[in-house]
Amino acid sequence: MIQPARKAMTRARRYSGIKRHIAVDTQGFPHAVAVTTAEVTDRQGALEALKRCRSGLGRVKRLLCDSGYTGDPFAEGVQDILGKHVTVQIAKRSELHTFKVMPKRWSVERSFAWLEKNRRLWKNCERRLNTSLQFIHLAFLALLLRRS
Repeated sequence: MIQPARKAMTRARRYSGIKRHIAVDTQGFPHAVAVTTAEVTDRQGALEALKRCRSGLGRVKRLLCDSGYTGDPFAEGVQDILGKHVTVQIAKRSELHTFKVMPKRWSVERSFAWLEKNRRLWKNCERRLNTSLQFIHLAFLALLLRRS
């Protein structure tokens, strides 16, 4: 009797689940970046990114988010990190669910598209989260140097 071949478990499979969380200004420049495992929710990851970069976000007055960040616990977490003067504004889709460009919402998606132009960031091949975070910083640094 011939045994069926077992599927090989690759290293990439064990380490593939990551999420990238970024907070950008309206021009697409990064102000807060975090890389977490996939089991961390988007809200927790966003709060972690804001905690890491709290010192550079002192003048922020309004945080624009999409509908995945609704709820009072997230808004209270943002105010605990950045101060009580910060308001969280949620971008809502239209009632008819037709395609419509939301003002200022596309700047985050544009920044993710800029990141994915880099071959190293197109697919996660790093073992450590910190290595992936450093390559994101390098990609944004190269982008900023090209623009200046």
